[in-house]
Order: sequence, then structure tokens, then C-alpha cells
Amino acid sequence: MKLRSLILAGFLFVVLPLAPSFAQEGVSINIAPPVLPVVEQPPCPAEGYIWTPGYWAYGVEGYYWVPGVWVPPPQVGLIWTPPWWGFNNNVYVFHEGYWGPTVGFYGGINYGYGYFGHGYWGGRWEGNVFRYNTAVTRVNTAVVYNTSFDESVRNKEVNTSRASFNGPDGVKAELTGEEKAAEEHRKVPPTSEQLAQRKTAGKDPNLHASVNHGQPNYDAFTPFKNRDEHGNGVQERGTAAGAGKAENKPGAVSQHRPQQAGKAEEQGNKPAAENQGNRGNVEGKQDKARSAKAAGQPSPARARDRTTQSSRRPEKTGGSRPRATKQKQGKKKSAKPKPSPSPR
Repeated sequence: MKLRSLILAGFLFVVLPLAPSFAQEGVSINIAPPVLPVVEQPPCPAEGYIWTPGYWAYGVEGYYWVPGVWVPPPQVGLIWTPPWWGFNNNVYVFHEGYWGPTVGFYGGINYGYGYFGHGYWGGRWEGNVFRYNTAVTRVNTAVVYNTSFDESVRNKEVNTSRASFNGPDGVKAELTGEEKAAEEHRKVPPTSEQLAQRKTAGKDPNLHASVNHGQPNYDAFTPFKNRDEHGNGVQERGTAAGAGKAENKPGAVSQHRPQQAGKAEEQGNKPAAENQGNRGNVEGKQDKARSAKAAGQPSPARARDRTTQSSRRPEKTGGSRPRATKQKQGKKKSAKPKPSPSPR
């Protein structure tokens, strides 16, 4: 009997860590979450990314909005079931989202863009390829080629309420047979990227309902702007979607600045040193010239000039023409005619 107990305990020790288990029900609060804000879905940035809609989460400062984002699934073939709030036993309970082969129950909440309350109609897996339905979801056709167009799925949107919870004064929906079956399948918790998204949103006061009164605007999504360019998915942009500009790396700039400053100082000091050296040479030559003048000797500068001039004078040869010399010209006197001798 003891041996069986030890074998069973060992089996559970090995199997349980491998079972994908996580808390699907979290925070309970007696205040209803705000209505869903109107947001615009950005285009899908790459093949295989899945749209995960935004939702209200609860933290120390109260409710805050977690923007929707395009993310790669944990593995091919999985679909995202969004989180949702449900009213039970006089409190609002948060139900965590998860990944699975089919979409489960998410409270009948209409998150839009294919999440109309039941299922997901923004696309479907066809083998290892995800085909997007451009009738209800946006994609960047320059990089996403696996698309289809099925306008009939809009008939699935029977609930147009902006309520963000299931229960009285909210959405009234119950599990369907397919959703109940999906609950029995293996569930994969949110990825680390999705959890980081929620954590970052919780630190942004602009996303808190106490600040935006339940209506986050475009400025509330700017903290997520730079993350889009680093392969972390593309986030919703309030009522305007757009891609952020690539940011500069301050580390790279700070590394180059000291070297440039050192070169500038070296170049700036070099001409000054050369000028000082030239000035010393000039002063030394002037001192020699003064001493030579005092001794009655021609200065080295004048001697050098004479030598240079003499070396430049052409040698006199027989066939050479005499060099013209300049003479001082005085005042010209008018020539008076001499008187002719008188005849005798």
C-alpha cells in the first residue's frame, strides 16, 4: 500500500508540472468596469499574427485599459479567447483569456473586429496558414497575402452593446455547445508579451479610468508607440492607427560623443601650439637681427636677401644687352637757340 502511494505521488510530481494550469478567475470587485471605448484596429503587420482585443483590467488605482495588440500565437493552430468580466454573487469577477484550438466563452462581449460575442470571425487556420477575413479585420496587404472576404459573418454580430461585462445591466449571454466543448480543451495561458502589455498599461496614468473617465483617447496610447517598431506587435491607436517612428539609441550616441569631443579638443589645441612655435621663431630671428645691427654687420635677413638678389642677376656676356638702369629725371629746361654770328 505504501509502495502504491509512493508511485502515485511520484507520478503526480512528474505529470502536474507539465499540465497547463493557470488561474482563469482573478480579481473580484463590486464596481462594474466602464464601457468599451471606440478604438481603431491597426493593420496586421505580419503573417500568422492574431488580433487580441483590448479590455479593462483592475489594479491598485482601479480600472485601466489594456490596448489591443497583434501578437504571434504560442504555436500554430491556436486561437485567442479574450478575457471578460462576469457578475456573480454580487461581485464582478475577472476571467483570464487563454489560447486554444477553438474559441471559448468570453461573456458574449462584443469586442469588434471578428470578436462579436461568440467565436472569432476575423480569420481561420487552414493547416499551417492563417487566412484573414478582410471583411471584418484589417491587414497590411503588402506583407499579408493569405486573405479572404466573407461579408456574411457580420450577421454574427447580434449584440451591438458596448458593455464590457456579462450580467445585469450588461450583456446577457450563456455558453453555447461549442464554447462548452472549448472549455474542456487544453488551455494555454497568455504569453509573456501579453502579460508585459498589461503590466505596462497599469503603470500609465492616462490609461486609468480615474483619469480618462472610461474613455481613453489617442494620447493614452502613445506609451506603446515605440514598442511597435521592435517586433512586439502593433497596438490599437484610439480612433487613429499608426506606426511609430524608430527611436534613437541614446547609448550609441553617448559612446561616440567622448571620442568626438577629444578629437575636437586636440584639433583646437594643435593650431594654437603651432602658432606659439612660429611666434617663437619669429621673435628669435628678430633678436638676431638686432644683435647683428648693433655689431655693425648686416642682419641675416638682409644678407639673405642680397644673396638671393645676386643669384638672380644674369651673368654678363658679350652678346648680352646692357641692363637698362633708371636715372633720375630732373626738370627739363627749354633749349634757347644760339644767336648766329653776325656777318663781317
